Amino acid sequence: MTDRLAAKRRAAEASLAYVKDGMRVGLGTGTTAELVIGLIAERGLKITAVPTSRRTARLAEAAGIPVTDFTSGLRLDLTIDGADEVDPHLNLLKGRGGALLYEKIVAVAADVFVVVVDGSKRVANLGAVPLPVEVIPFAAPRIQAAISAMGAVVTTRLTASGNPFRTQAGHQILDAAFGTIYDPAGMAAELDGLAGVVEHGLFLGLASHVLVAEADQVLTL
Repeated sequence: MTDRLAAKRRAAEASLAYVKDGMRVGLGTGTTAELVIGLIAERGLKITAVPTSRRTARLAEAAGIPVTDFTSGLRLDLTIDGADEVDPHLNLLKGRGGALLYEKIVAVAADVFVVVVDGSKRVANLGAVPLPVEVIPFAAPRIQAAISAMGAVVTTRLTASGNPFRTQAGHQILDAAFGTIYDPAGMAAELDGLAGVVEHGLFLGLASHVLVAEADQVLTL
Protein backbone atom coordinates (compact mmCIF):
# COMPACT_ATOMS: atom_id res chain seq x y z
CA MET A 1 0.00 0.00 0.00
CA THR A 2 1.41 3.41 -0.97
CA ASP A 3 1.86 6.10 1.67
CA ARG A 4 -0.96 8.15 0.11
CA LEU A 5 -3.34 5.20 0.03
CA ALA A 6 -2.44 4.30 3.62
CA ALA A 7 -3.18 7.89 4.66
CA LYS A 8 -6.51 7.81 2.86
CA ARG A 9 -7.35 4.56 4.61
CA ARG A 10 -6.79 6.24 7.98
CA ALA A 11 -9.20 9.01 6.99
CA ALA A 12 -11.68 6.43 5.69
CA GLU A 13 -11.50 4.65 9.05
CA ALA A 14 -12.25 7.95 10.79
CA SER A 15 -15.34 8.42 8.59
CA LEU A 16 -16.91 5.33 10.12
CA ALA A 17 -17.52 7.33 13.29
CA TYR A 18 -20.41 8.91 11.37
CA VAL A 19 -21.90 5.59 10.24
CA LYS A 20 -24.64 3.99 12.34
CA ASP A 21 -26.65 0.82 11.81
CA GLY A 22 -29.82 1.40 9.83
CA MET A 23 -28.50 4.39 7.88
CA ARG A 24 -29.00 5.05 4.18
CA VAL A 25 -25.52 6.03 3.00
CA GLY A 26 -24.49 7.56 -0.32
CA LEU A 27 -21.18 6.18 -1.56
CA GLY A 28 -18.97 7.93 -4.09
CA THR A 29 -16.81 6.41 -6.79
CA GLY A 30 -13.08 5.69 -6.64
CA THR A 31 -10.48 4.60 -4.11
CA THR A 32 -12.16 6.39 -1.20
CA ALA A 33 -15.45 4.59 -1.74
CA GLU A 34 -13.66 1.28 -2.18
CA LEU A 35 -11.87 1.73 1.15
CA VAL A 36 -15.07 2.75 2.94
CA ILE A 37 -16.99 -0.23 1.54
CA GLY A 38 -14.32 -2.63 2.76
CA LEU A 39 -14.22 -1.05 6.21
CA ILE A 40 -18.02 -1.04 6.57
CA ALA A 41 -18.02 -4.75 5.74
CA GLU A 42 -15.15 -5.46 8.16
CA ARG A 43 -16.98 -3.69 10.99
CA GLY A 44 -20.25 -5.46 10.22
CA LEU A 45 -22.18 -2.19 10.02
CA LYS A 46 -25.75 -2.68 8.80
CA ILE A 47 -26.44 0.05 6.26
CA THR A 48 -28.15 0.41 2.92
CA ALA A 49 -26.00 2.02 0.22
CA VAL A 50 -26.97 4.39 -2.57
CA PRO A 51 -24.01 4.05 -4.97
CA THR A 52 -22.90 6.60 -7.55
CA SER A 53 -21.60 4.14 -10.15
CA ARG A 54 -22.02 0.58 -11.31
CA ARG A 55 -18.56 -0.25 -9.96
CA THR A 56 -19.43 1.05 -6.48
CA ALA A 57 -22.69 -0.91 -6.60
CA ARG A 58 -20.87 -4.13 -7.54
CA LEU A 59 -18.31 -3.68 -4.78
CA ALA A 60 -20.99 -2.96 -2.18
CA GLU A 61 -23.05 -5.99 -3.19
CA ALA A 62 -19.94 -8.19 -3.15
CA ALA A 63 -19.25 -6.98 0.40
CA GLY A 64 -22.78 -7.92 1.48
CA ILE A 65 -24.06 -4.33 1.63
CA PRO A 66 -27.64 -3.92 0.29
CA VAL A 67 -27.90 -1.41 -2.56
CA THR A 68 -30.88 0.82 -3.33
CA ASP A 69 -31.73 4.12 -5.03
CA PHE A 70 -34.03 7.08 -4.46
CA THR A 71 -37.19 5.10 -5.17
CA SER A 72 -36.91 3.83 -1.59
CA GLY A 73 -36.57 7.30 -0.04
CA LEU A 74 -35.54 10.80 -1.07
CA ARG A 75 -33.11 11.59 1.75
CA LEU A 76 -29.82 10.05 2.83
CA ASP A 77 -28.57 10.05 6.39
CA LEU A 78 -24.98 10.33 5.23
CA THR A 79 -22.80 10.48 2.15
CA ILE A 80 -19.09 9.60 2.18
CA ASP A 81 -16.91 10.49 -0.79
CA GLY A 82 -13.46 11.72 -1.76
CA ALA A 83 -12.39 14.91 -3.53
CA ASP A 84 -9.71 16.03 -5.94
CA GLU A 85 -9.21 19.37 -4.17
CA VAL A 86 -10.42 21.00 -0.94
CA ASP A 87 -10.01 24.71 -0.18
CA PRO A 88 -10.03 26.39 3.28
CA HIS A 89 -13.79 27.06 2.97
CA LEU A 90 -14.47 23.32 2.39
CA ASN A 91 -15.33 23.97 -1.24
CA LEU A 92 -14.45 20.95 -3.36
CA LEU A 93 -13.34 20.19 -6.89
CA LYS A 94 -14.48 16.71 -7.88
CA GLY A 95 -15.17 14.58 -10.90
CA ARG A 96 -11.83 13.35 -12.12
CA GLY A 97 -13.27 9.83 -11.84
CA GLY A 98 -16.16 10.70 -14.14
CA ALA A 99 -19.05 10.25 -11.68
CA LEU A 100 -19.57 13.90 -10.70
CA LEU A 101 -23.28 14.07 -11.60
CA TYR A 102 -24.34 11.16 -9.41
CA GLU A 103 -21.85 12.21 -6.72
CA LYS A 104 -23.37 15.68 -6.51
CA ILE A 105 -26.87 14.19 -6.33
CA VAL A 106 -25.99 12.07 -3.28
CA ALA A 107 -24.08 14.96 -1.71
CA VAL A 108 -27.09 17.26 -1.98
CA ALA A 109 -29.46 14.54 -0.74
CA ALA A 110 -27.49 13.79 2.44
CA ASP A 111 -28.10 15.21 5.89
CA VAL A 112 -24.34 14.91 6.49
CA PHE A 113 -21.68 14.90 3.75
CA VAL A 114 -18.29 13.61 4.90
CA VAL A 115 -15.31 14.01 2.58
CA VAL A 116 -12.23 11.81 2.93
CA VAL A 117 -8.88 12.98 1.52
CA ASP A 118 -5.15 12.81 2.09
CA GLY A 119 -3.18 15.98 2.76
CA SER A 120 -2.13 16.42 -0.87
CA LYS A 121 -5.70 17.42 -1.75
CA ARG A 122 -5.69 20.57 0.41
CA VAL A 123 -5.18 23.74 -1.65
CA ALA A 124 -5.35 27.47 -1.00
CA ASN A 125 -7.55 27.90 -4.09
CA LEU A 126 -9.28 25.42 -6.33
CA GLY A 127 -8.07 24.93 -9.88
CA ALA A 128 -4.69 23.22 -9.72
CA VAL A 129 -6.30 20.37 -11.66
CA PRO A 130 -8.74 20.79 -14.57
CA LEU A 131 -12.40 21.22 -13.71
CA PRO A 132 -14.66 18.48 -15.14
CA VAL A 133 -17.83 19.71 -16.82
CA GLU A 134 -20.45 17.11 -17.80
CA VAL A 135 -22.28 18.03 -20.99
CA ILE A 136 -24.90 16.74 -23.39
CA PRO A 137 -22.97 15.46 -26.44
CA PHE A 138 -25.15 17.46 -28.88
CA ALA A 139 -24.09 20.70 -27.20
CA ALA A 140 -20.44 19.80 -26.56
CA PRO A 141 -18.85 21.91 -29.34
CA ARG A 142 -20.76 25.04 -28.32
CA ILE A 143 -20.02 24.53 -24.64
CA GLN A 144 -16.34 23.91 -25.34
CA ALA A 145 -16.18 27.22 -27.21
CA ALA A 146 -18.04 29.05 -24.42
CA ILE A 147 -15.77 27.69 -21.69
CA SER A 148 -12.70 28.49 -23.76
CA ALA A 149 -13.99 32.07 -23.97
CA MET A 150 -14.08 32.08 -20.16
CA GLY A 151 -10.30 31.60 -20.20
CA ALA A 152 -9.87 27.85 -19.90
CA VAL A 153 -7.93 25.37 -21.98
CA VAL A 154 -10.64 22.78 -22.69
CA THR A 155 -10.18 19.19 -23.78
CA THR A 156 -12.69 16.42 -24.37
CA ARG A 157 -12.07 13.50 -22.03
CA LEU A 158 -11.24 10.37 -24.02
CA THR A 159 -11.17 6.67 -23.28
CA ALA A 160 -8.03 4.57 -23.67
CA SER A 161 -9.18 3.72 -27.18
CA GLY A 162 -9.43 7.40 -28.12
CA ASN A 163 -13.22 7.71 -28.12
CA PRO A 164 -15.07 10.38 -26.12
CA PHE A 165 -15.59 9.18 -22.56
CA ARG A 166 -19.26 8.66 -21.71
CA THR A 167 -20.60 8.93 -18.20
CA GLN A 168 -23.05 6.44 -16.73
CA ALA A 169 -25.84 8.80 -17.82
CA GLY A 170 -24.50 8.90 -21.39
CA HIS A 171 -22.96 12.37 -21.30
CA GLN A 172 -19.49 13.60 -22.24
CA ILE A 173 -16.98 15.34 -19.99
CA LEU A 174 -14.99 18.43 -20.89
CA ASP A 175 -11.92 19.04 -18.72
CA ALA A 176 -11.46 22.79 -18.30
CA ALA A 177 -8.04 23.96 -17.13
CA PHE A 178 -8.69 27.43 -15.72
CA GLY A 179 -5.72 27.64 -13.41
CA THR A 180 -6.45 29.25 -10.06
CA ILE A 181 -10.19 29.72 -9.49
CA TYR A 182 -10.50 32.85 -7.35
CA ASP A 183 -14.31 33.06 -7.50
CA PRO A 184 -15.73 29.50 -7.41
CA ALA A 185 -19.31 30.70 -6.85
CA GLY A 186 -19.17 33.07 -9.81
CA MET A 187 -17.70 30.39 -12.04
CA ALA A 188 -20.31 27.85 -10.93
CA ALA A 189 -23.09 30.31 -11.76
CA GLU A 190 -21.61 31.01 -15.19
CA LEU A 191 -21.30 27.31 -15.99
CA ASP A 192 -24.81 26.63 -14.71
CA GLY A 193 -26.08 29.22 -17.19
CA LEU A 194 -24.70 27.43 -20.25
CA ALA A 195 -27.42 25.46 -22.05
CA GLY A 196 -26.30 21.86 -22.35
CA VAL A 197 -24.16 21.76 -19.20
CA VAL A 198 -25.54 18.95 -17.07
CA GLU A 199 -23.25 19.41 -14.06
CA HIS A 200 -19.76 20.56 -13.10
CA GLY A 201 -17.21 19.55 -10.51
CA LEU A 202 -17.49 22.56 -8.21
CA PHE A 203 -19.10 21.29 -4.99
CA LEU A 204 -19.66 24.48 -3.04
CA GLY A 205 -21.11 24.68 0.45
CA LEU A 206 -21.95 20.97 0.55
CA ALA A 207 -19.30 19.35 2.75
CA SER A 208 -20.23 19.00 6.42
CA HIS A 209 -16.86 17.59 7.48
CA VAL A 210 -13.59 17.01 5.65
CA LEU A 211 -11.33 14.33 7.13
CA VAL A 212 -7.72 14.93 6.12
CA ALA A 213 -5.01 12.32 6.69
CA GLU A 214 -1.73 14.13 7.28
CA ALA A 215 1.37 12.33 8.58
CA ASP A 216 0.08 10.00 11.31
CA GLN A 217 -3.05 11.95 12.21
CA VAL A 218 -6.47 12.65 10.77
CA LEU A 219 -7.63 16.27 10.94
CA THR A 220 -11.34 17.12 10.98
CA LEU A 221 -12.19 20.33 9.15
